[in-house]
Amino acid sequence: MKLSIEGIKDKKEWEKAGIKLPSYDVEKVATATKEAPVWVHFGIGNIFRIFIGGIADSLLEQGLSDKGITCVETFDYDVVDKIYTPFDNLVMAVTLKEDGSTDKKVLGSLTEAVKAQSAVEEDWSRLKTIFASPQLQMVSFTITEKGYALHDAKGEFFPFIKSDIDNGPDKASSAMAVVAALLLERFNTCKAPLAVVSMDNCSHNGEKLRNSVTEMVSEWAKKGFVGEDFVKYVNDENTISFPWSMIDKITPRPADSVAKALEDAGVEAMAPVITSKRTYIAPFVNAEGPQYLVIEDRFPNGRPQLEKAGVYMTDRDTVNKVERMKVTTCLNPLHTALAVYGCVLGYDLIADEMKDKELSELVRRIGLVEGMPVVTNPGIIDPVKFVDEVINVRIPNPFMPDTPQRIATDTSQKVGIRYGETIKAYVAKDGSAKSLTAIPLAIAGWCRYLLGVDDDGAAFELSPDPMADELKDKIKGIIWGEPSSYTGQLKNLLSNVNIFGINLYEAGIGDKVEEIFVEEISGKGAVRETLKKYL
Repeated sequence: MKLSIEGIKDKKEWEKAGIKLPSYDVEKVATATKEAPVWVHFGIGNIFRIFIGGIADSLLEQGLSDKGITCVETFDYDVVDKIYTPFDNLVMAVTLKEDGSTDKKVLGSLTEAVKAQSAVEEDWSRLKTIFASPQLQMVSFTITEKGYALHDAKGEFFPFIKSDIDNGPDKASSAMAVVAALLLERFNTCKAPLAVVSMDNCSHNGEKLRNSVTEMVSEWAKKGFVGEDFVKYVNDENTISFPWSMIDKITPRPADSVAKALEDAGVEAMAPVITSKRTYIAPFVNAEGPQYLVIEDRFPNGRPQLEKAGVYMTDRDTVNKVERMKVTTCLNPLHTALAVYGCVLGYDLIADEMKDKELSELVRRIGLVEGMPVVTNPGIIDPVKFVDEVINVRIPNPFMPDTPQRIATDTSQKVGIRYGETIKAYVAKDGSAKSLTAIPLAIAGWCRYLLGVDDDGAAFELSPDPMADELKDKIKGIIWGEPSSYTGQLKNLLSNVNIFGINLYEAGIGDKVEEIFVEEISGKGAVRETLKKYL
């Protein structure tokens, strides 16, 4: 069985293999979308294909739309050449369920794949035509947070951004310049409104996207490439809106085991590929079942009926609250605790940690016991149900190949939002955070992790972190197995408002973190014993 337009016409074979096929006419949908596109998406990797593509597929299945999504790649053109074109833009969506079973479905909602390259006349002309269509309603993005960045750490334009500013719209190369140039085409041809929607997993994503696009346009105006009327058009949210969103779905790299299972079922050529730009991708996408997409309902040119495909359509404040609930209480703080303790206790799979009595109790207490009294309740999603699903369904799923080592990356950049916000909420509520135990345990666990020594005394490699050198300096002189080597080295770290968002001593828990940490460095098995003591 070939994953192609022709290949899926032999429905019996696919059904026999337990793979669902589109009930709609894929070719008819592709033709209709090309003639009058309504939805364009930039960044056409794994989460887009299974999640966003799945939303469009659901609308087609329900007869609520006759159009799919036009796919645009801004970074890794191999994805188009190796994954889209050879398989007629079809996607094999594989949902990895916690009981070990899988749901398999072919999605036919991705109708066209275009490379965002202004230097290639065919691609650039096609994109201009798409953006000139008054019927186009929305442009969405999963290009990662880096895709919106214009400035380096010094606040200066990256060299490639500087080139885009100097060269103008006709030679746009970066994602933000390409978007700005295509909005110019829309302005010059039809002046129709448009929603420009970031679906990337970062806070205030719509604001980040808006700031980058409007800055690019402003820089072009300074150089005389565009007029003030166009600047006004892009800055007016009644014509070009930038809705905020919150997205949540774990989509790991394609697993060889899934490729083998599909090929054993008779599906040809399912092997994953690694592109020249190190993208791990395959004709299939494997992902967990639970998924959440919450979008600010600000679409000046209309929109597909996204709510009928499970998307929460709401206001900006609610999007922000959902994001806050997830990041500060219900998911991310649990992940970080498992990451640092998982590395110290020798785990290499997050799911396995949930079989560990102490670690599963630790995340339960962080989320349900200490988080819930101060959680931001967005109203549209129940925080208790959300965290319950995280603890009992999502994290324990053994078929999700996620590692503590990956999640431990950049922890210094995460602890402020993941723990600091809850600590601040307790200080505001009770005058202090002294009642907390699980969160101080998590913070002490991170400090213990920074020693790069596991609970047996063996060295391990720390995950990358932009503050790595500074952190090593702060814990200088602390020796595993010698509690007396601790002479207050953590005080500078735990009082650092830039890291935690609050001075932990002023919050009433700095001393508790130190105490736990000293217990955890006392020798072999000390981390395990400390967890048992406090939990």
